[in-house]
Amino acid sequence: MSQDWKKYQEENKERFLNEMLDLLRIPSISAKSEYKNEMQRCAEAVKDSLLAAGAGKAAVMATDGHPVVYGEKIIDPAKPTVLVYGHYDVQPAEPLELWHNDPFDPTIKDGKVFARGSADDKGQFYMHVKALETLVKTNTMTTNIKFLIEGEEEVGSPNLGKFVAANKELLKADVILISDSSLLSMENPSLDTGVRGLSYIEIEVTGANRDLHSGTYGGAVANPITILAKMIASCHDENNHITIPGFYDDVVVASDEERALINKAPYNDQEYKDELGVKELWGEKGYSTYERTGIRPTIEVNGIWGGYTGEGAKTVLPSKAFAKVSARLVPNQSSEKITEKLLNYFRSIAPASVEVKAELHHGGEPYMTPIDSKGYKAASKALETTFGKTPIPVRGGGSIPICSLLEKELGIKIIFMGFGLDNDNLHSPNEKYNIENYYKGIETIPYFHKFFAE
Repeated sequence: MSQDWKKYQEENKERFLNEMLDLLRIPSISAKSEYKNEMQRCAEAVKDSLLAAGAGKAAVMATDGHPVVYGEKIIDPAKPTVLVYGHYDVQPAEPLELWHNDPFDPTIKDGKVFARGSADDKGQFYMHVKALETLVKTNTMTTNIKFLIEGEEEVGSPNLGKFVAANKELLKADVILISDSSLLSMENPSLDTGVRGLSYIEIEVTGANRDLHSGTYGGAVANPITILAKMIASCHDENNHITIPGFYDDVVVASDEERALINKAPYNDQEYKDELGVKELWGEKGYSTYERTGIRPTIEVNGIWGGYTGEGAKTVLPSKAFAKVSARLVPNQSSEKITEKLLNYFRSIAPASVEVKAELHHGGEPYMTPIDSKGYKAASKALETTFGKTPIPVRGGGSIPICSLLEKELGIKIIFMGFGLDNDNLHSPNEKYNIENYYKGIETIPYFHKFFAE
């Protein structure tokens, strides 16, 4: 069986790569309304790729926002069914001047594909399409396979919950398989045992009723940028512990055993700093880097602006300042509760000299998967087969907002089997995906189906 897979994949590897590059050329940016037609075009391309790979049926299905692509290959209703989830939408590519190539003209350099969406998540979900093709063409399917590829993950999946609730029978499965995460490295494979939740808000601070001359009015009227900066700075104490009242109330503190397991992952402090170009790391006191990015909640400023930012100088005291702020959440924090705490905090600490408007953008719940489940064991065995090493269980720092909703609606567990790397520049300029990782995913995924069926 594995010989058949290897042979088929080897014979078709160039085509597998070129097809993924074609998908990356479509600028499927869900956050920007002007890309609506490109979103539709990308959904159609995903549908066509599923049919070409051997899916029995595939369709572009409407939601109140961007469409969902559904596909399936059912060989025997009595056999286990695996539901593959992924997303074809991508983050905006700005700032464009920091890219070394056009973000939607994939460039191959040093064995890596540089393009927006290469690792997040087009290159990763497309591995499953090619794994399906491998299984169909070698006549070795052991499970039924369904696909749910959405177009709104990067904007918080606002319409997927409704879609899933309305299509429970269609999406019925025994496990959900997601490749939208990363490995520690190709030398040290890992499996995510969970992802963090998310609470995302936007703040607007208004001072005077118009922009003012900073000489005439400076020192007499509050500067909204200064006030906003102070408010944001107050979110952390000297130990980088979050100061918002009640923020940690529901946090499930990781056991000593889990912390020991997390810290087994190979890690070199200096290499980490060098790779990021920083002299010193920053984070909550009393926790290692892997703990800070996996088992602890955080607050980050994702954008801040106001006043004059054009060329040259303009001495202005701005009327308004803005910030986008997100919190990453851990079990058992609720995005709804944390959002409320964040909004109340910024509204309540505002001095009388300014007005503050704080609103929710989107959110999602944290998610954990048990490592003693059938699905996790199948994934672990699959990676062990192709990497020659047992994968290390780790907690992912990112968020896939729809996870807890999928489990709640469909009543099944999620397995995270990502093949990206932490330094793939997700959401940043020069996003990349190693071609070796792409091929490794296509090689490994069929084993998951084999072991899950057993």
